[in-house]
Amino acid sequence: MKSVLCYGDSNTWGRNPIDESRYARDDRWPVVLQKELGADYDVISEGMPGRTTVWTDSVEGHMSGLDYLGPCLNTHQPIDLVILFLGTNDLKFRFGVTAFDIAEGIRLLVKLILNSETGPDSNSPRVLILIPPPLGKLTEFVDLFSGGVVKSKQLSREYKRVADNMACPSLDLSEYIVASDIDGVHFDAEAHHKIGQVVAQKVEKVLAK
Repeated sequence: MKSVLCYGDSNTWGRNPIDESRYARDDRWPVVLQKELGADYDVISEGMPGRTTVWTDSVEGHMSGLDYLGPCLNTHQPIDLVILFLGTNDLKFRFGVTAFDIAEGIRLLVKLILNSETGPDSNSPRVLILIPPPLGKLTEFVDLFSGGVVKSKQLSREYKRVADNMACPSLDLSEYIVASDIDGVHFDAEAHHKIGQVVAQKVEKVLAK
């Protein structure tokens, strides 16, 4: 059985933009991914609302994905593949970072994983980077993500730069989904199902190599 760890934020956790609740299990993309991959895979969902790549959040507390990633890998080892889906929260105005900086945060996470020896036989897991789609029409989050829309459109280029440099596969989700116009940040249930489907196809290709 192949073990796949999905490490992300509220869009991996499954936040519903309509009422801020959590989607039912079957409408969260990691659960859709599990169903698409089947019984030969064990998909582990590690999504936390507010999680950043590497930044400490002075308002919301301990949100750095870098801080928890090591313990998370050790908890779930052996892991065949880690799917990184982070960066949207880094666009918040209070962090004051560029799309380049956000991608460099992803680079640090990839390095940690590749040096972790938490894969099968004490090797390291493979890594798949999911590139977040640009922010949509911001409503309640317009101040929180002030200036973020422009930067979010630059993430694809910067993430691909890092992925190519690290010889790490990536998947640009902007080719398949958009953020919901209800809040401009989170995804509707249909998008979650689409993510699960396209990621499943990518996972099978990555682990077949």
